[in-house]
Amino acid sequence: MWLINSSIGKKVIMSVTGLALVLFLTFHACMNVVALISGDAYNLICEFLGANWYAVVATLALAGLAVLHILYAFILTWENRRARGNNRYAVTAKPEKVEWASQNMLVLGIIIACGLLLHLYHFWFNMMFAELTGMETMYSPSDGYAYIQQTFSCPVTAVIYLVWLAALWFHLSHGFWSAIQTLGTSGKVWFNRWRVIGIVWVTVVIAMFAAVVLGFALFPGCAGSCC
Repeated sequence: MWLINSSIGKKVIMSVTGLALVLFLTFHACMNVVALISGDAYNLICEFLGANWYAVVATLALAGLAVLHILYAFILTWENRRARGNNRYAVTAKPEKVEWASQNMLVLGIIIACGLLLHLYHFWFNMMFAELTGMETMYSPSDGYAYIQQTFSCPVTAVIYLVWLAALWFHLSHGFWSAIQTLGTSGKVWFNRWRVIGIVWVTVVIAMFAAVVLGFALFPGCAGSCC
């Protein structure tokens, strides 16, 4: 099957799974911003998206997409290095017109994966997992607002999340238009348009996440109370 056996097919899988994850992050960012406006409204969303069957199915599907994306990232990187052999050491200068992010996608991906594990521990483990298993937690599994307050009240944790978001921005800003190119966008005009769309889109999404981190870290008394 060409999707698995060919380099182009593997890039298509990377592109499709990557774009699907961008759509999820867009939804997740919009949901999180609600916490800045109303804690009660945010908790209603958390309760709706708790351990219900549709939320569990969506979580499993999302996990599958993430695993596929990470797995194929390592496979493509390994194949590219194997194809270049010793020649990868021959050139040390940075090629012209090559973005920093494109040369460090694997490193950025590893940072993002580590940040994702931390994020899962802070929220998914204490919320959906706790509700599914009946595990005792400090707050109710549906009290996402309390977990946001607790997590970002620690300055070190807030800084770690901001670094994670910065790595995510670099990764997504390059990955978005790269995926569009892989899926068949041709022509300089539309390629440049999609590139701008991707950068704006990703910037807005990451800015929403960062606003939540900064809002609860700097103004914990005002976040979620419209003050």
